[in-house]
Amino acid sequence: MMSSAPVRLLCVDDHRIVREGIALILAREPDITVVATAATADEAVSEFKRHLPDITLMDLRLGDKSGIDAIREIRREYPTARIVVLTMYQGDEDIHRALSAGATTYLLKDALSDDLIRVVREVHAGGNPMPPSVRARLDQRAAHPTLTPREIQVLQLVSQGKRNKEIAAILGLSEDTVPVHVKNIFAKLRVNERTAAVNVALRRGIIHIE
Repeated sequence: MMSSAPVRLLCVDDHRIVREGIALILAREPDITVVATAATADEAVSEFKRHLPDITLMDLRLGDKSGIDAIREIRREYPTARIVVLTMYQGDEDIHRALSAGATTYLLKDALSDDLIRVVREVHAGGNPMPPSVRARLDQRAAHPTLTPREIQVLQLVSQGKRNKEIAAILGLSEDTVPVHVKNIFAKLRVNERTAAVNVALRRGIIHIE
């Protein structure tokens, strides 16, 4: 049963056409009102504070900062905020980071508009709907060893073509330490060379190349 007051929604995406398209889809629903839109993480936090929406739709790619940064900042001040990630990022690590930051659920942008509307209503009603494909990716992640923050830093630099000596200088490590990190990365990702490690990490959302 729909409540008399519409769901007040904030839409955050760095592409104007996407923001407007989502707003258009949702505006057709009598029980949903888009109260604001934002294009950056800072705008998202500012607009959230200004409007205190019931639901926030949050993309993860937002220019200088990520949607995860915005989620953390909003949830730090408003722990009951209900945030639905709506993104193209499909990696299991992207999903894990978003949910760990405080997102209520995670949708891919290829979701049908009916699914998006249903999820908005379910989240507003207090639910935590999780698409089966998203749940499956989280289950797959649980079966893999987790890279440490330092290993992720090393892998990000490997993806930029940096060699061990350069990585050591950038991160303030000894040259003998970097090969140890690289060896551990290979073992955790189940690969035996750098290109394969980068490919797996990109696919899983462990790193991104902007």
